[in-house]
Amino acid sequence: MKLARPKTGKQVAIPAPAAEPRGTMKARRQSALLKTGALQSAILNSANFSSIATDDKGVIQLFNIGAERMLGYAAADVMNLITPADFSDPQEVIQRAQALSAEFGTAIAPGFEALVFKASRGIEDIYELTYLRKNGTCLPAVVSVTALRDAQHTIIGYLLIGTDNTARKQAEEALLKAGALQSAIFNSANFSSIATDAKGVIQIFNVGAERMLGYTAAEVMNKITPADISDPQEVIARAKALSEELATPIEPGFEALVFKASRGIEDIYELTYIRKDGSRFPAVVSVTALRDDQDVIIGYLLIGTDNTARKKIEAERQRLDQALHETNLELQGAKVAAERANRAKSDFLSSMSHELRSPLNAILGFAQLMDSGSPPPTAPQKDSIDQILQAGWYLLELINEVLDLALIESGRLSLSMEPMSLAEVLGDCQAMIEPQARKSAISVGFCTPDTPLFVKADRTRVKQIFVNLLSNAIKYNRVGGTVEVSCRARPGGRVRVSFQDTGEGLPPDKLAQLFQPFNRLGQEAGIEEGTGIGLVVCKQLVELMGGEIGVDSTVGVGSLFWIELNAALGIAVPAGALPAVATAAAGVAAGTPMRTVLCVEDNPANLLLVARLLARRPDIQLLSAKDGRRGIEMAHAAMPEVILMDINLPGISGLTALKILAGDPATAHIPVIALSANAMPRDIQKGLEAGFFRYLTKPIKVNEFMDTLDLALQAARTRSHDANHEATSP
Repeated sequence: MKLARPKTGKQVAIPAPAAEPRGTMKARRQSALLKTGALQSAILNSANFSSIATDDKGVIQLFNIGAERMLGYAAADVMNLITPADFSDPQEVIQRAQALSAEFGTAIAPGFEALVFKASRGIEDIYELTYLRKNGTCLPAVVSVTALRDAQHTIIGYLLIGTDNTARKQAEEALLKAGALQSAIFNSANFSSIATDAKGVIQIFNVGAERMLGYTAAEVMNKITPADISDPQEVIARAKALSEELATPIEPGFEALVFKASRGIEDIYELTYIRKDGSRFPAVVSVTALRDDQDVIIGYLLIGTDNTARKKIEAERQRLDQALHETNLELQGAKVAAERANRAKSDFLSSMSHELRSPLNAILGFAQLMDSGSPPPTAPQKDSIDQILQAGWYLLELINEVLDLALIESGRLSLSMEPMSLAEVLGDCQAMIEPQARKSAISVGFCTPDTPLFVKADRTRVKQIFVNLLSNAIKYNRVGGTVEVSCRARPGGRVRVSFQDTGEGLPPDKLAQLFQPFNRLGQEAGIEEGTGIGLVVCKQLVELMGGEIGVDSTVGVGSLFWIELNAALGIAVPAGALPAVATAAAGVAAGTPMRTVLCVEDNPANLLLVARLLARRPDIQLLSAKDGRRGIEMAHAAMPEVILMDINLPGISGLTALKILAGDPATAHIPVIALSANAMPRDIQKGLEAGFFRYLTKPIKVNEFMDTLDLALQAARTRSHDANHEATSP
């Protein structure tokens, strides 16, 4: 019997719709991704294929990671400089231009126009092309071209997606060189080749089939079908599965083995063959329909390979997966223990923070009280107060840095990522850093970019990073030196902010140690204070926000610290959209009615500090309670306008007391301000979620405290009016 070779490149006529060619399906899926707006995440950032976007003239605007990997160019080498035609085989581009000119009856220039002509006319276009890499080597590629259009359907550019075609080209060349399908396959002892007629009766049974199955060709040819040497239960199961998948009844015999191939569907499956001696072996079988010149099926070719080795590997892998399960249980236990240790560490840090902040509150609070007292302190007293304040605020800064580092290392630091204006944040930082700069005789300059720049980041943490870098640039500068701050957009959707100082600079060996915790690079004996963890915290915060930090330094010239963050689109805020913020009155007019404030605080020093602060307000009467239950009783008896509430109180906590007050209609309207040494971010968030009007952390900042109190008094007046109105309404 003469066997017809399997044909390629020809659509098989079948009852059901034919499977769509792979290239077309891929192009359509990629097009769908573009239309759904997932260009950067799904395509442009993929290293598996090149994505090159151009403007309408063909000049490259985007050159993704895959393009860099395949072609050897960096994005900066090609963007805004050349077109894709410049690294395409020139002879192929000329031939393509000639072929398209003949096809469409119009002259097409042999350049970029030839690569995108069909796409510019709205015609789906996928073609083969040879790319020339930067090093001069060639890369066969399959290229899909899509026109990019704006809302008015005007072409604004093109997207060329390329995949490496090397493997298929090599396979084609190998097949051409072989030139003898039957001698290479049918006579091979490494795999079985079984050819049947259209009914499934075996016509060819090669050497590999004889070796694997134990039959001679004479024993099976013109006698049985491959279903007769296959596991019958597996054949029945396959027929059932195919019947459900294709919604048509399929007989559990030879038809089940070749049904997909008979419909032009590529089919490779696993099956157990039964040898002549009754033993079994697992095989992977590939099935192809054999057709004559009229495309009529005249038989089938089943090529099988012994799958025993892979099955053994799978069995061993499954055995290991038992073993791994036990190991995972042990690891899970270790993880639970580590998490428990982390929680204990966080609880300890929270407790330590509270214990340190409570005495600091008294130190800094009374120092601020003396500094702003009347009459003002004498010059020697002022110097002493300044020393107390400077040391106290510095100690608070060290506490915050240690807590930040611990939170980051435990993975429990939460960030609020949102678009933010760099100009606004830098303006805030400039105001904060100017006193330190004046004291050190350092000139700080802020270069404003031509266009507003926005980044997606946590505003509070970005300000913390900027202030730290500015403080270091001033602290380690030379007398009369300068600091220059600049920001600019960078390729890849990033924004860089740079801090250039004129300090002594750092040698390479110290640069390598710069971001190590508690390493002050030999400055321990210097006059400048510090722990050596500020830059470590900055680095970890930047990386948590998806950014990068770096430094360039020259000894005797200075250092340039920079950070890069992801760019964001600015958000326009309409006029009047932001609520007005009330400010405290400069003084109290005569005849102003008395306001009552209740402070629930068990620490005598903290209570005395609040009393001294409120003594400056003749319009405020202060009441106090030393525990939560007494505070609730006094709130009911005196009905204060505002309550100041500590969190860690004897008996019931401030949170519980707040819940009781909020649940009582008589006291629910009273604004309650938390005044606590629990300053961990999760403590503040928990307090605000519980319903505190504001959450102030100790040590108290006098101005912040007074401003917050005024806001609460104004809110109390509004709430009281609303409550009375509801009570008198019919």
